[in-house]
Amino acid sequence: MTFDLPQDLRDYLAELDDFIEREIRPLERADDNVRFFDHRREHARTDWDHDGVPRPDWEALLAEARRRADAAGHYRYVLPKEYGGRNGTNLGMAVIREHFAAKGLGLHNDLQNEHSIVGNCLSAQLMIIYGSDAQKREFLPGLLPGEAGFAVGITESAHGSDATHMETRAVRDGDYWVIDGEKCWTSGVHHEKHVLVFARTAGNAGDAEGITAFLVPVDAPGLRVEQMLWTFNMPTDHGRLSLTGVRVPQESMFGREGRGLHVVQHFFNENRIRQAASSLGAAQYCIDQAVAYSKVRKPFGKALAANQGIQFPLVELHTQCEMLRALVHKTAWLMDTYGAFSVSDKVSMCNLWANRLCCEAADRAMQVHGGLGYSRHQPFEHIYRHHRRYRITEGAEEIQMRRVAGYLFGFMKQRAPKGVRED
Repeated sequence: MTFDLPQDLRDYLAELDDFIEREIRPLERADDNVRFFDHRREHARTDWDHDGVPRPDWEALLAEARRRADAAGHYRYVLPKEYGGRNGTNLGMAVIREHFAAKGLGLHNDLQNEHSIVGNCLSAQLMIIYGSDAQKREFLPGLLPGEAGFAVGITESAHGSDATHMETRAVRDGDYWVIDGEKCWTSGVHHEKHVLVFARTAGNAGDAEGITAFLVPVDAPGLRVEQMLWTFNMPTDHGRLSLTGVRVPQESMFGREGRGLHVVQHFFNENRIRQAASSLGAAQYCIDQAVAYSKVRKPFGKALAANQGIQFPLVELHTQCEMLRALVHKTAWLMDTYGAFSVSDKVSMCNLWANRLCCEAADRAMQVHGGLGYSRHQPFEHIYRHHRRYRITEGAEEIQMRRVAGYLFGFMKQRAPKGVRED
């Protein structure tokens, strides 16, 4: 047994660091782009006069960073080599995401909108596995380099985490489907051209089967963006949609009929371990900054670092980071070795604890920095407001605990699929 990271992964982190310093940092500093990351960040990113969506110049900057990363061979790391990727692993993605978040705010990795120079590439992965040949020809040219994607419409206002009770319905009409219902928290709908809409096509409320996914054009007659939902951390890219008599052809079906939830479940654990690693990295950043500041801040003639009231809370947080890091690495390695759903309980443990830990670390960093920590001239309020979201999204804390309890008490069973399995 060894706890050393693989040498090739360590070498890749060094390669990424070099790329960031050569290509991304200069872009971040040019043309006052730092306004998107310093105390002006929320205002600079948000188009307050147009529903609070991201400003075009902010999204253009993110797109340029992705373009440079893709040209350098980094953006598609997680994708198979035949699609320009590096066959990235779950361990690799977890380590990279923690490494990036531990650097603090920057153009290399901005979690508020899932931006990173090493992309999640979720839409491309789903298209590669579940898309028809025609859908792949249409969508992959934009999906692979991160130039386009599709919004995802699964959540509904009345049901939240329980997708099996969704009320959106799709009824077959010859070679078409007619969709009626509503969706909320539809991320990316402000600029994407398609929404992946999940609708019940068979079965009863509460059934996991009988839900089908459809790629629906945003400009389809009957689809309307009713509201952009403003959030704790702005800007917002989360739309509330209504669908009234929306007609889509049979060819718009994504994956198999009645198996729509399997599409999103396929990458739940992979997404959650990456997100947990990001929260861990952000927590470590907050702790490191608080420690460094406590050494130079000298109220009453003595460094804050000399006070146990400062030391002990940071010691506890730092200890929790070390323990969580061991579990994240172990869980990601197990996923690579035995399958993404072989350790669902541990993924939920990581997700539950990392998000809570990040919020506590950001709060402690604010306290150590005093009034400056409370201001927007430090990044802690931004980190707290963003990562507080993940205690609800990606599976709320209560959902994660429910999953762990299901495995712990024998109500659920682990499974270890190898490759893609839809049945």
